[in-house]
Amino acid sequence: MNYADIKKYDIANGVGVRVSLFVSGCRHHCKGCFNQEAWDFSYGKPFTDATIEEILTALQPDHIKGLSLLGGEPLDPNNQQDILRLLRRFKKEIPGKTVWCYTGYDFEKDLLPLKIGEPEILKEILSAVDVLVDGKFVEALKSKELRFRGSSNQRILDVAASLRKGRAIALPGNWYIEH
Repeated sequence: MNYADIKKYDIANGVGVRVSLFVSGCRHHCKGCFNQEAWDFSYGKPFTDATIEEILTALQPDHIKGLSLLGGEPLDPNNQQDILRLLRRFKKEIPGKTVWCYTGYDFEKDLLPLKIGEPEILKEILSAVDVLVDGKFVEALKSKELRFRGSSNQRILDVAASLRKGRAIALPGNWYIEH
């Protein structure tokens, strides 16, 4: 896996100050995507053990609330193995902080039935994610009023509750920006 960027003080991709990993590679190719250069799986730098160490070190301060995974497409089959390596270390070494994951895949159609990549790997990834923002970006549904998502079709899901219920459960909260 390659990655496009690591943002160590990100406030746009989840609640609180977060460390965000932007992976490379995406097959969705959404019109109007803000990160088209990351569609290419070979874009950016190789994801290595040193990359994991850099991310885990950046996550240590108390003011950092957690890790956000974006892309590209973090749940693409080509990226799943390395995402899982990172999440295993994160959950073991940094308990109490959250994982947000942004995906163009649909929770009920693609992820819950474990249709993307290796089922056991995807299942373990999903069990390590706290909040999932799902759905392809749709330029016609873009709104600056939305928090933590680009278009109104995208949902902010409580993954643990969704897995327990076997259907998408929205994360409680008002996800529209207050004026």
